[in-house]
Amino acid sequence: MLFWMAAVAGPAVAYLLGSVPTGYLAGQLVRGIDIREHGSKSTGATNVLRTLGKGPALVVLLVDVLKGVAAIVLARWFHAWLYTLPSLAPLSDAQSLAPWGVCLAGLAVLLGHGRSIWLNFTGGKSAATGLGVLLALSWPVGVGAAVIFAVVLGLSRIVSLSSMLAALAAIALVLALEQPLAYRLLVIAGGLYVIARHRANIGRLIAGTEPRLGQASP
Repeated sequence: MLFWMAAVAGPAVAYLLGSVPTGYLAGQLVRGIDIREHGSKSTGATNVLRTLGKGPALVVLLVDVLKGVAAIVLARWFHAWLYTLPSLAPLSDAQSLAPWGVCLAGLAVLLGHGRSIWLNFTGGKSAATGLGVLLALSWPVGVGAAVIFAVVLGLSRIVSLSSMLAALAAIALVLALEQPLAYRLLVIAGGLYVIARHRANIGRLIAGTEPRLGQASP
């Protein structure tokens, strides 16, 4: 019973962590606006940059990345502590379930960022939080994805394209490197989720109307 309660509590905490509406709070604190009514209507750092400027956008970006890092770090600590409890000691295979608990926490923090309970289940695209998850989960995968993002952004000046290609790069890297199955599934599911959150951007990319950095959202 304790194990299953913990299995529910871990992802719930990660979801609530991810659902902290950083971009929305920045809009309220800096200009007293609901950022969901401006620009692309996202609460992510890119829309904060276009609407509020570089300083608030940098803060939002860093906090959103740290949300992903914190969710994975807390999940690992929680499961390490959980399996030291006497009631779980007889379960010889219980510790092998830890990566799956971390996987659920990673998915939950992404979902929380994109579908925040505090914003009527709206939110950002989960790219920055996803980067935080990658860095905490497997730093080579996270760094590789960040490099792809930076290179594509430098060439195209299109954040959405950079985010989606970084997500695909993360999937390729986690499959190429030695990683637990749970982590591979997390990166695949998380990467596809980030891409799915960019559906409107994909339509604008095809139409040639996706704004570049420095341009206003349509």
